[in-house]
Amino acid sequence: MTDATIPTVRLGAGGPEVGVQGLGCMGMSFAYGPTDADASRAALERALELGVTLYDTADAYGDGENEKFLSPFFKAHRDEVVIATKFALSIPPEDPTKRVIRNDAPYIRQAVEASLRRLDVDVIDLYYMHRRDVNVPIEETVGVMADLVREGKVKHLGLSEVTADELRAAHAVHPIAAVQSEWSLFSRDIEAKVVPAVRDLGVALVPYSPLGRGFLTGAFADAGKDLTADDFRRQQPRFTGENAAANVALLDPIRTIAKAHDASLGQIALAWVQQQATVHHLPVVPIPGTRKPSRVEENVGATAITLTGEELSLLEPIAGQVAGERYADMTFTSAGRE
Repeated sequence: MTDATIPTVRLGAGGPEVGVQGLGCMGMSFAYGPTDADASRAALERALELGVTLYDTADAYGDGENEKFLSPFFKAHRDEVVIATKFALSIPPEDPTKRVIRNDAPYIRQAVEASLRRLDVDVIDLYYMHRRDVNVPIEETVGVMADLVREGKVKHLGLSEVTADELRAAHAVHPIAAVQSEWSLFSRDIEAKVVPAVRDLGVALVPYSPLGRGFLTGAFADAGKDLTADDFRRQQPRFTGENAAANVALLDPIRTIAKAHDASLGQIALAWVQQQATVHHLPVVPIPGTRKPSRVEENVGATAITLTGEELSLLEPIAGQVAGERYADMTFTSAGRE
């Protein structure tokens, strides 16, 4: 891996310019088992050296702990990084294991002040609605978010897991810079309606879990057997039991292509996501998550891989053959509302 930095792309018509690959920071504090703070800090620094400038977090990641963890790095590099965080997943005091979706104005105002305080910054570069509360008109939610822009607390707006119609309604209220949704060789439902809407509106697509939460790298074969008890992936249907056994076989074509490119499985899976920018003619900035500098280098290396038409065809059937849903409750996603 050389120290050449990756190309850049703009998020939305008036959004920030960022590296074509970002970094998902959730796992540094939350969800994926034991963490190593020193390794995570080194991963952050290495990513920046290689041109990764979009860093993704949320107030729900460890109940604010992820934002706090990232704060020193952001302060040290404030003019070099684009900070993305999110609101909407409220943690009820009576049951800290639950998440309640809230998009109402009082909650948004409370959430943004709390995030600003934990991040220790004056303004958030990209502020996402993390999930959609269907009981609150999206025009109202985005109206409040637009007020935060006018007040100087937020620079740009994003939405996560929204439908095409919800995006259009939101964009009519205030320009949306980015839509964040799951997009990978295993998860392609957004291509039917969301991707065309994103392209038509000039919005960027920020795919989360572009490595299928690590499954596409071959790092584990069955979450129930291979991962620690506190790992979030043990709760996701496609990563355990018969589903996992069926899905492992789907990695074979990825393995074949990886060998041809002298690359890892993860690099091929990421290269496929990066190449969707060309396939669908829109800005695409995936945010693979990692806690290791070596993995940052590996992930960034995927930006230099171009898959052939034949290789893309070989990968095309995979998503349609995946066993199990992304989440046990798909109403939590835009796919449950399209």
